[in-house]
Amino acid sequence: MIRKALLILLTFVLLLTPAALAQDDGKPTIAFLRYAGGAQITATTEGLLDSLEAYGYLASAERAALNESYDLEGENVNLLYRDAGFDLPSVNLMVEEVLDKGADVLVTVTTQVAQIAVNATRDLEDPPAILFSLVTTPFSTGIADASCVKPNHVTGTQPVMAFADYVPLVLVQDPDIKVIGTIVSPDQPTSLIGAEILTQIGEALGLTVEVATAVTAADLNVAAESLLGKGVEAMVLVVNPLTLQGTPVLVGLTAEYGIPLYAPIIQQVYNGVTVAAGFHSFYEEGVIAARILNAYLNGDIDIANLAINQSRSFGVAINLDTAAEQGIEISDDLLSMANFLIQDGERSIGLAADVDDAATKPQAMSDEERREADLAFLAELECTPEMIAEQQAALQNAEE
Repeated sequence: MIRKALLILLTFVLLLTPAALAQDDGKPTIAFLRYAGGAQITATTEGLLDSLEAYGYLASAERAALNESYDLEGENVNLLYRDAGFDLPSVNLMVEEVLDKGADVLVTVTTQVAQIAVNATRDLEDPPAILFSLVTTPFSTGIADASCVKPNHVTGTQPVMAFADYVPLVLVQDPDIKVIGTIVSPDQPTSLIGAEILTQIGEALGLTVEVATAVTAADLNVAAESLLGKGVEAMVLVVNPLTLQGTPVLVGLTAEYGIPLYAPIIQQVYNGVTVAAGFHSFYEEGVIAARILNAYLNGDIDIANLAINQSRSFGVAINLDTAAEQGIEISDDLLSMANFLIQDGERSIGLAADVDDAATKPQAMSDEERREADLAFLAELECTPEMIAEQQAALQNAEE
């Protein structure tokens, strides 16, 4: 009933949105589509919008107005801004609506939105460009086959999730641990893929990995209880919007049972997870998406020949307040790896404490310097015929 009401409300709002925003006025119309909010998505959004201001697409007053998430009929650009509020059917509505409005570019944030946008435009005769960001699994969700083997109108930037560094942390904390658990959602391919990787790595380390399923927020409690009933000694989350939403529930349960809660996104330490370790350069992902967008609008690149960018970063954060509630003493070895700590509600300083917000504004430089830097960056992403042939051959060999 709640989902139906949300869909009706979203449809009503979309009908009220003025079609004039996508009129043929010589200005590009950019649709910015995201699955939902959250610290990392907000950081990526800020990086993108700050960069659009640095490139001159947005005036300062226009940039400030976008903090309210309104559509913009600006002096230099039109912007359609959509958020699905964690509701997958709403993503389909968003994509259909901005396509109907004639958006020139779809900037999609998160795997769910990019996957639906690519599927909706794959067979169009003249599709809009799709630039994605925060898509952790583009090659296993049908968005692309390889970095250079993809639909000609699609490219983007992928934060590489370092599970090989993340999962072993449970053994750094407790060398005697035997059983860990995680939660997946069937409608979230990223969570299913993450659980497969976690299981492979965990079993290679001699761990038993138990997996529970949750479809809605109401299922989280039951899923977590089922894992705890199977004797898991730590809950190790994968990238999953549902568990991100339900972090407070999981924090409470793990405190009750006295086991640690791990998460693969470093900002989740602020939501109470015991150990958060993984990718952290979310603002920069927005900046990279803007670099691609600006070059495309300027005619400097052909998206068909631009590889998907892969970004890597890894940091570790520990919430000592949560550990105390769980009755857990963090090992000295794990403490020595921490970039920062949360203790008594405050974040530590002096431990590379800027790891989760190292950039807050695009680098100051002249327009000429910025363009030169962008073109140098994008030149590294050019797909040559040899690269495409090599990747196609690798895909064919893998199928055989």
